[in-house]
Amino acid sequence: MTVLAIDIGGTRFAAATIEPAGVITARLEMPVGPDPTATLKDLVARIVVPGLISEEGLTGVGIGVTGPLDAVSGTVSPAGIQAWRDFPLVKTVAGLLPGVPVHLAGEGQMMALGEWWRGPFSEGALLGVVVSSGIGGGLVIEGRPHLGPSGNAGHIGHIRAGEGWESCRCGAVGCVETIASGPSMVRWALANGWQQVVEPTFWAGRPVDARALAADAKRGVPVAVEAFDRAALALATAILTAAALFDVDNVVIGGGVAAAGSTLLNPLRQAVADQAGLGFLRRLRVAPTTLRRDAVLFGAAALAFGCE
Repeated sequence: MTVLAIDIGGTRFAAATIEPAGVITARLEMPVGPDPTATLKDLVARIVVPGLISEEGLTGVGIGVTGPLDAVSGTVSPAGIQAWRDFPLVKTVAGLLPGVPVHLAGEGQMMALGEWWRGPFSEGALLGVVVSSGIGGGLVIEGRPHLGPSGNAGHIGHIRAGEGWESCRCGAVGCVETIASGPSMVRWALANGWQQVVEPTFWAGRPVDARALAADAKRGVPVAVEAFDRAALALATAILTAAALFDVDNVVIGGGVAAAGSTLLNPLRQAVADQAGLGFLRRLRVAPTTLRRDAVLFGAAALAFGCE
């Protein structure tokens, strides 16, 4: 009994074959590239082959995708993949693997479910937050992902952060994503005088991104530190809003920007502590992902195994 798990991110696609005990038997990862549909087809073709796994050996497919999505129609419109608007993702994958059931959910939901299934968070209610080129989120309550009728529940990146009126790519203004996503943090830092300080030789020729900003924040460069503090405050607002609604026990933070570690987590924990007024909110624990880049894949596998 083996399932295929697929992680559709804004910059990379990943896939893995996973057994019920949580063993990854094969794993592949590819950049999205100029033609995401071709990349998806190539990824599936490379992993579902003799010697890795046969098509007949699959019992299901689980997909975690950056949103928004429509779980009813099986279509997706990822903000970071402009070529996909109302793209029939479920139908496309089902066409590649005839007869194999395909399940779809958001990447934040799947990260949370993966941490619940294979991480140390299997009690109460868990909120997963993906801090990357966008801000994703998802809830797992007593072992089941809370997906909502459209499949978009837990999308905390589009809670208003209470600061500023910057337009969001979703069409609204003032969303958490406009402050706390990697590109938003870099954009704000550059507008406020950031000039990359850390390791200029190492970073030469690379785009100025959140990794460089995190490195400067770790060195104590004031504008870089402030960019992370602003992001932490916005994230704390969204996290506490979700926690107040769903009585959350744990928050797990993942995604590329979360790789900054304590540079993000320390101010985030402090902001949560400063804003948490009610007793049940003060018990909230914020931790980094334990599964790193495989969290969404494990969640997608759990979805395919029937944990929904």
